[in-house]
Amino acid sequence: MRFLLKYLRPYIKEVVLAPLFKLLEATLELFVPLVMTAIIDRGIAGADSSFILWMGLLLVGLATVGMIVSITAQFFAAKAAVCFTTDVRHALFSHITHLSASSIDQAGSATLMTRMTSDINQMGTGVNLFLRLFLRSPFIVFGAMVMAFTIDVRCALIFAVVIPVLALVVVICLRITIPLYKNVQAGVDRVLSHTKENLAGVRVIRAFRRQSVERERFATDNGKLNRQQNHVGRIASLMNPLTLLIVNVGIGVLVYTGAVRVDAGSLTQGQVVALISYMSQILVELVKLANLILNVNRAMACADRVQEVFEMPEAGVQGAARLSPRDETGEGIICEKLSFAYPHTEVEAIKNIDFQVKKGEILGIIGGTGAGKSTLLSLLLKFHCNSAGRLEILGAPAGEWEITELRNKIGYVPQKSMLFSGTIRENLKWGDASASDDEIWEALKVCQADGFIREKEGLDTSVEAGGKNFSGGQRQRLCIARALVRRPELLILDDSFSALDTATERALREGLSGYFSDGKTSIVI
Repeated sequence: MRFLLKYLRPYIKEVVLAPLFKLLEATLELFVPLVMTAIIDRGIAGADSSFILWMGLLLVGLATVGMIVSITAQFFAAKAAVCFTTDVRHALFSHITHLSASSIDQAGSATLMTRMTSDINQMGTGVNLFLRLFLRSPFIVFGAMVMAFTIDVRCALIFAVVIPVLALVVVICLRITIPLYKNVQAGVDRVLSHTKENLAGVRVIRAFRRQSVERERFATDNGKLNRQQNHVGRIASLMNPLTLLIVNVGIGVLVYTGAVRVDAGSLTQGQVVALISYMSQILVELVKLANLILNVNRAMACADRVQEVFEMPEAGVQGAARLSPRDETGEGIICEKLSFAYPHTEVEAIKNIDFQVKKGEILGIIGGTGAGKSTLLSLLLKFHCNSAGRLEILGAPAGEWEITELRNKIGYVPQKSMLFSGTIRENLKWGDASASDDEIWEALKVCQADGFIREKEGLDTSVEAGGKNFSGGQRQRLCIARALVRRPELLILDDSFSALDTATERALREGLSGYFSDGKTSIVI
């Protein structure tokens, strides 16, 4: 949690002012019973209408000032909480985009999404409540007890008994519920993971008529989460009636004791009313304090989950010297006894791979599904680090390449064509942000994509998320064009012609042959 507190430092003004204004509001609230005592004992008992009017105006003034102070405190607390969650979410998203493939595979996309949304929102709620109540509630509880002692010591002893009993009930409820809330967050992860899987594979599920099976799986996970939430909810719901019971018993004892003291002339009716008001204030504030502790502990549990993501190593940090290569005289790729196993698996995905590709050569890799073709490419792109063997890329060991510099020299077309929302121009400039329109059109022409782009709106043609407004073959050609715009030294095509018809594939290969003749190293799956 301390690691995340640095995101609150830019808002130190709001962090300080919010509780201070809440303290001022609490101070005003503690004076209200004293005013009521004066109205009862002097105004009503003495039939002094003028005094009652002035005291009534004083109550209105206290209420008005208290409302203004409370709104100001709410504003500062909300601003600090919202800005804090915004900054944390920005930092977390940036960190996730730099995570290594191994870290993302290990964490899972579902839990990353949960931690970026639900967990960070819970952290914001905890910060908001903490700034508003962490000084106010204890101040009113102890302030009310002190004020009770100033009114009557014997009656105030009831406060000294009720407050520890209330605190004990609150602590017991919290000790039981806090671990259960952690289990609830894990259940949210499971439900989100199942939902994401079903949305991604909805066509396959329908094609194989597995809707009923998937509904049953989801109902099982959702039912388990429902039972966990109900269980913790029942325990947490006991806190309010138990505290209310204890306080009402205390009020009953206080009324009886106060009546005896009033009858003996040791206490006035207004003072009894003030003592009851202070007891009610203690009840309200202890319930608020319990909810505060509960929410803060939930926020801390969520903060621990978010911090786990921040502690995951970024790509290029683990197992890399982060140096620029010292020698590029032997450009090409050299693999000697290259092996790799995915994390938490015993079987190696590739084992003892040997090959060499010189500058200007084209390497074709053929193999069945699961043979390790894409795994080999992930090692060349440094998505993963090889477990054993020697790997040199463009004249330097893979470990000596700084990851950004290496990938700037590589043009990569993934197996699954991926375009992003925006325009054709914006998508192709991913390859080179400084590329001119002429260079973009040249790449589109090589990839046989200029024709259907001109038929639309040219480079300003809009692209939906994932490129859903283009066919599979069109997406593949645009992805290849994006790689060519970069003019890379190493071009990697991972099964990038699968959605093309024979004539288009032939024309595309002929267009690429001119690119290959430029001395570029190429790998084609």
